[in-house]
Order: sequence, then structure tokens, then C-alpha cells
Amino acid sequence: RMLNTKPTKLKILLTGSGGQLGQCLMLALEEQERVTVYAFDKNSLDITDSEALERLFQKIKPDYCINCAAYTKVEQAESDKEIAFTINSEATKALAKLCVHFEVTLIYPSTDYVFDGKSTTPYSEDDSTAPINVYGASKLDGEQVILQKMQKYFIVRTSWLYSEFGQNFYKSMVAKFDNAAAISITTEQTGTPTNAHDLAAFIVQLVNSGTSNYGVYHYSNSGEATWYDFAKAIYEYSPRFKVASLGAIDHYVTFAARPAYSVLSKDKCKEVFGTTVPHWKKSLYQLMNRHL
Repeated sequence: RMLNTKPTKLKILLTGSGGQLGQCLMLALEEQERVTVYAFDKNSLDITDSEALERLFQKIKPDYCINCAAYTKVEQAESDKEIAFTINSEATKALAKLCVHFEVTLIYPSTDYVFDGKSTTPYSEDDSTAPINVYGASKLDGEQVILQKMQKYFIVRTSWLYSEFGQNFYKSMVAKFDNAAAISITTEQTGTPTNAHDLAAFIVQLVNSGTSNYGVYHYSNSGEATWYDFAKAIYEYSPRFKVASLGAIDHYVTFAARPAYSVLSKDKCKEVFGTTVPHWKKSLYQLMNRHL
């Protein structure tokens, strides 16, 4: 009899598919022939409804669950603490239980905001966490639930995500420059702007590798910048911005405290997966070239 040599397709359950990273993942996964994606945005799946989640797992029996459903409004989280924790921690707990039960590998995007920002060198995966805002604390809570309950997981911390999708710093700068606004941007924090398409490519790499090198990984673009540096690069890379003016200020009052330094070390993903990590400026330039 003939042996069926066609590789079986991997089934991926993607939550939060309408968000910024979710949309970038949809594009990246579309190009993969070996996967079938079951995507749900917040309108088609309430991530806090554990019974609905269980029915989905029962029906799909996924190989991977990529949980992009998250509460990411850093400022608003300070007053919406309960909602932030419900989505980022409680819902993650229900997901983790289901993943264990159905033998599914969970991929959980997390954040540089789990750190307090007191370091002066890039944070590694083993550095101790101490979030200084509600958003960071709620994502760390989600991480800890996974660490306690699961063996098959990837926690992927990233920083300063931007793309043409959703609401992000890059898009608000483009809008301001288009309107010839005079703006001042803070030099108070240093981190790494990360193109969400690059993060999506790394997550797809994890899935494709079929690896069992589970654990916590950092992925952001390489290099470091202040928010002012990021804004300045956006301004300089587009010929259509002519008259806006951009100034630097050392202090900008925000509702949520933010880490002064939150650059992530990418040594681990390079060593374990041979991941290539583009420089943030190059990645920004490529995105702007495509979209502006």
C-alpha cells in the first residue's frame, strides 16, 4: 500500500486576530503551506469566557494556540486594573489549563514592561522582573500562570510594537506629521521600537521549527532608541513630511509609570534558533517604504 508522505497540517488557534500583532500574524501565517489557522478576534471570541474556549479546543484540537488577545492600553490600565488582570491573567489561566488538557503548545506574547527599567544593559530572560505599572504587572501575572501550569509554552517578550495596524506610536506620529503639527517627544525612556511583522516572523519560526526548546524568549528589533529618536527617524524617512516641527523634551507626564530603560537582549533566540534580528531603523524604513 502507498504510504501517505504528505506532511499533516499544523492547526493553529489564534486569539486576538484583530489586534496589531494578530493582523501581522495572519499575514505571516497565510504564507505557510503547512498550517491551518483558526483565527478569532474579540468580536468572535470573548477570551474571558472559559466555556466558549473549551468548546473551541474541543472542536479544533489545535497543535498551537497563539494568544494575542490582550489588554494593551498602558495608560488606561491604571484605572482599568480589574479588566487588565481579567484579560491578561485570568483568561490566560483558563487557556493554560486547556492547553495542558488538550496537549497544545501555548505561545504568549509578553512585554518589556515586566521589568522596572533600572538596568543599564539589555535585559536577559533570566533577569528578575519588577513591573512598575498595571499593564506590566498583569502581563507578568499571565506569564507566571503559564510557568506554574505548563511545560509546553513559549513566552515571547517584546517592546515598543508598531505597524500599519491598530493604534501605536508610529501611526500617531505619521498622523501628526501629516497635519504639520508641532510636537515634543520625550527622551526619558530608552528601549527598542519593534516592527510587529518581525515579531510575527519570529513566532512563525517557533512554530515551523517544531522545537521543544520551550521557555521564555526575548524578541525585539536590534539597537536602542528613545521615543524622540523613534519619532525623528519616522519624520526623516518620509519625503511627504515637510513642515512639522519636532522637539525633544526630557520629561513628559504620563499616567502610568514607564521603565526608563527596557532594551531586551536577543542572545537567546539567536543562539537557540539562529534568528536574524534586523536593526530597528532598517525595519522602520522598510515598513514606511511599503506603506507611505
